[in-house]
Amino acid sequence: MKLSLLISAALLLSGAVSASAQDISSAAKPAPGSTSSRQLATSLMRPAPRLEYNPANPPADMAAWRDSVGAAMKRLMSHPAAKVAAPARKVATARRDGYTLERWESYPLEGSTVAYLVLVPDSLAYGSPSPAVLCIPGFGQTKELLAGEPAGNFDLSMPPVDNPVPERSQALQYARKGLIAVAVDNPCAGELSDNGYPDYITTSRFLLEEGWNYLGLSAWQDEVILDEIMKRPDVRPDRVIVSGFSLGTEPLMAIGVQRPDIFAFVYNDFLCRTRERALVMDKPQKDGSRPFPNNIEHLIPGFLTQFDFPDIVAALSPRPVICTEGGMDRDFAAIGKAFQQAGAPEAFTFYHYPKYADPASRVYLDAMPQGVDRDEFFRLANVDSPSHGFKHQVILPWVDALLRANP
Repeated sequence: MKLSLLISAALLLSGAVSASAQDISSAAKPAPGSTSSRQLATSLMRPAPRLEYNPANPPADMAAWRDSVGAAMKRLMSHPAAKVAAPARKVATARRDGYTLERWESYPLEGSTVAYLVLVPDSLAYGSPSPAVLCIPGFGQTKELLAGEPAGNFDLSMPPVDNPVPERSQALQYARKGLIAVAVDNPCAGELSDNGYPDYITTSRFLLEEGWNYLGLSAWQDEVILDEIMKRPDVRPDRVIVSGFSLGTEPLMAIGVQRPDIFAFVYNDFLCRTRERALVMDKPQKDGSRPFPNNIEHLIPGFLTQFDFPDIVAALSPRPVICTEGGMDRDFAAIGKAFQQAGAPEAFTFYHYPKYADPASRVYLDAMPQGVDRDEFFRLANVDSPSHGFKHQVILPWVDALLRANP
């Protein structure tokens, strides 16, 4: 669900992260006599990221800092130099109750086809041309799920799902509110799987071997679709919102800090410092092994040497952002400061999980304690994982108010 939280000493020493032998030896301070290679790798991760947001920096430095974050993200994403293979084309259309469903195919690389769905309401709530929302799903989710369509409905011949769950069908929820909604797959999910198998591990491994990464591929495919959407005559290119759920928040951030033309962001996940999570969530299990921080599809060599999630969200300022599933108030306070320094304190909004909506129910920490397991980390971070879902109750009113305030 989050980016890879472990950068190995092997990657550092092989040059995946720019660091001299002197830099590494000065950063590494394992316990005297320690023979654990994991502890060595952990010690290499402890120095603060190069572009960590510092509230003490003067507001005049904010623009330059945001530019640096965007430039670093561009390097990490390692997008291909090749141009898009061909323009997108519409391949199917179906009528639905209150909107038209379109199936499009994009061609982000030679030999690659990536389909997406567009839901066009019969009545556009914010005028024509209309604002649009690019909806990026969570792990294992598909564009069909987001659109309230049955799995595998690739030719749009099947009827829609009866009473789709609002916490899963974010594109459908936006369309029902009068917004043009675009639903995409994550790489390896749904139509982008391999023979029907969601092969995240091998795909991510091959991408890393080739000097790319899973998030780079995901962000590239989404950006190609985003460019196509902005060219549509029924879409206002200056009112395009990116809405990411869970895993989908990662391409949201990667795209957002590189693209100033995106109007606003819906960050639908809990927010934490992934580097801190890796360092503290290391309580040994019964067999002596420690938890694995995250799966290979989240691995981006060098990412945590540059910034962490709260830093990236802060760098989206001064554009509107809503975070919907809480986290540590410490991080929200820092992000709020960044938006204040950017001259738009009202542009950042956050909500906690309903379980932690009452301030008295939350844990307040300046730093996470060492040696916790996954459950304890979630408790200390104010995370109610069983309630993880599209928070339409707060998102849709926020989007409506935002668009009406910026006609």
